[in-house]
Amino acid sequence: MNALAADSSAIRIGRPRVEDAPFRFFFIDNCLNAQLESDLLDWFETEAPWRLVETDFYEQYEFSLLDVDLPESLRDLIDVRTLAAVRNAMSDAFGTHFDNRITLVAHKLIPGQRIAIHNDLLDGEETHRLTIQLNRGLVDADGGFFMLFNSPNAADIHKVFRPVSGMALGFEIGPDSHHAVSTVHGGERYTLVLSLYAEPQPLFPN
Repeated sequence: MNALAADSSAIRIGRPRVEDAPFRFFFIDNCLNAQLESDLLDWFETEAPWRLVETDFYEQYEFSLLDVDLPESLRDLIDVRTLAAVRNAMSDAFGTHFDNRITLVAHKLIPGQRIAIHNDLLDGEETHRLTIQLNRGLVDADGGFFMLFNSPNAADIHKVFRPVSGMALGFEIGPDSHHAVSTVHGGERYTLVLSLYAEPQPLFPN
């Protein structure tokens, strides 16, 4: 896969093939610089400022990477060139123009935690997501699978992704973007979540 044409190689997306069903998404392997991935895991496991968040469909630890003082070795992640490169790659993939807003949040699931089926759709909020998995080599018995669904029915599974570290999954948020993460049974499952906002479309395009 071609590397993303950008000044920063912290996150490499290239030109992924977007699938249209059950909603628009793509996935790629090895999207993170290897040294950065290692440094991130080291920091996540030692000094990262995790806080527990509980809602009606998940319980997990999280924090925003844009609101903390990152170690020098991780600052390429929030460099304006990295974020612009992600925005441009997502724009090319989905044929969508995005405004300058972008968020970057880290998530952590530990044994016993999961994320129930949901679609992320909130009026006036983010329209696209790029999620990047990180872990110390989780195996199938550890759980933490990312699942896509054909409907809100949790039995109606379309595709299941193993928690392979460095894998990225980008998708368009909408009424049908149902997804979930199965229960983690062993290890720790980390995710970087980048959220983007499509520019409003004119009511009467030229």
